[in-house]
Amino acid sequence: MPMQVLVNLLIGVIWMFLQDDWSVLTFFSGYLFGLLVLYILRRYLPTKFYLVTLLAIVQLFFVFIYELFTSSILVIRQILRPKINITPGIFTLETELEGDLEVTLLALLLTLTPGSVVVEVTSDSKKFYIHAMDIPESSNAVLQSKAKFEKAIKKVTRA
Repeated sequence: MPMQVLVNLLIGVIWMFLQDDWSVLTFFSGYLFGLLVLYILRRYLPTKFYLVTLLAIVQLFFVFIYELFTSSILVIRQILRPKINITPGIFTLETELEGDLEVTLLALLLTLTPGSVVVEVTSDSKKFYIHAMDIPESSNAVLQSKAKFEKAIKKVTRA
């Protein structure tokens, strides 16, 4: 993917040289031309077309923002009650993800959502031990978040 981005930027710069116009609009049109060239040559490239990966990263970002918002509402609801009635605890969560990058990304995304913290990852990277603020509500929210995050992470990291 990084090589495709560099080739695309190089095509944009060469396009500016050939047009003899040093403006952002000329570079942008060259960049779009480079995208077209890379798209046509995508079956000869060793990795998938980088725009697909870039869109998957943007989708993962929006999934995270949505989960952050919904879990924040859950935490705010718990805090604003007149009497805090929570049952904190630790539960295990199994994952299908493989590789250090995927497992680390899932652990970070689950930790960044309010109400849950990944305490430990097993040595085989298949189970997480998660501390939840309120076991009945938070664990269900974490399970739903995990499914969404896993799907989006697989789109980003796998071909």
